[in-house]
Amino acid sequence: MATEPDPYLDTAVYHCQQAGEKAIKAFLTFRDVRFDKTHDVEELIHRATAVAPAFASLASMGAALTPYATMFRYPPNSDEPDRREFEETLEVATRLHDFVLSMLPVETHPPSRLASSNEAQQGDS
Repeated sequence: MATEPDPYLDTAVYHCQQAGEKAIKAFLTFRDVRFDKTHDVEELIHRATAVAPAFASLASMGAALTPYATMFRYPPNSDEPDRREFEETLEVATRLHDFVLSMLPVETHPPSRLASSNEAQQGDS
């Protein structure tokens, strides 16, 4: 989507926001923390901080991602994001996702990451 000759960067940044939101919601669900229906990643991070204080350092990431939940859904609210904005948003979402994975047991990781972790552990033996 973002690598096409005429990329859909508005949709790509929306999916970055969704990835961050869903990662935090997965952590909260795993820890049995209730949360309201929301797209506010910063609020979700605040809830996660209550059970895992390390999440506090991610508040600015939540603030950066949250606007993309709706910013480009209702044109002409905003100009299209440029490639730099997309790359920054992708970096934030990736860092947030990786942080959440680091806070969860390896058994909960996606299969591709689980395979990489298992291979790394076998190499250490």
